Amino acid sequence: MDKQEIIQITNAFLVEEFEADGSKITPDANLKATLDLDSLDYIDLVVVIENNFGFKVNPEDFQGIATFQDFYDYVADRIKQKELV
Repeated sequence: MDKQEIIQITNAFLVEEFEADGSKITPDANLKATLDLDSLDYIDLVVVIENNFGFKVNPEDFQGIATFQDFYDYVADRIKQKELV
């Protein structure tokens, strides 16, 4: 799966699951502020990621994720790790 596919899949489920405005989802936008995430929303986000990409998410991984680009990079890295196993 390439980076563009990851971005398309991710943006689609963010718009659907979190009722986000797709036009505000840009690589440099702040993930938490744009999606108006609270602690329960992060749990939902973890479940959606695991269901869509097939890897386990550690909640503490989100501490280093501020922007959508950080999020895309995280997903891409985890998919790459999964493929190497």
